[in-house]
Amino acid sequence: MATATVPPRILTRKELIVKLNEDLAREYQAIIAYVVYSQVLKGAEYMAISKELETHAKQELQHAITVSKHIDYLGGMPTVTPLPVKSSDNPKAMLRADLENENNTIRAYRERLRQCEAMEEYAIAEDIREILRQEQEHQSDLATALGVDVPDVSRKS
Repeated sequence: MATATVPPRILTRKELIVKLNEDLAREYQAIIAYVVYSQVLKGAEYMAISKELETHAKQELQHAITVSKHIDYLGGMPTVTPLPVKSSDNPKAMLRADLENENNTIRAYRERLRQCEAMEEYAIAEDIREILRQEQEHQSDLATALGVDVPDVSRKS
């Protein structure tokens, strides 16, 4: 017997603004982490990923601008507060923290995509879909740098 998928509850605009502000706080967190980590990772084995993290920081800034634009469109005020950034002297710990943040971001954006489509906010959904594509690339880059498989974040943890 097949189980039916339950469609997501349709959010109000105010609820979507709250969720997008949570996403925006994660983007700020990513910008800060990527800027710092790209500069403090030392050693030949981290040269390639350091350069990649600089690129990620630029992409995360564009994500933040895009999300802010949609919050404004919906009548909200974009948050100015990032989620906390983990700090460490250990390069692998930094990369693991980044990977976990990307995993959380991917989960959130997959949910946001479903919510936007349910609300028929297709323009927002399309932008979220592109952001999600880049976040999955970041996840893959970090997993590769750590020498691990790309985590399966298709289910809630």
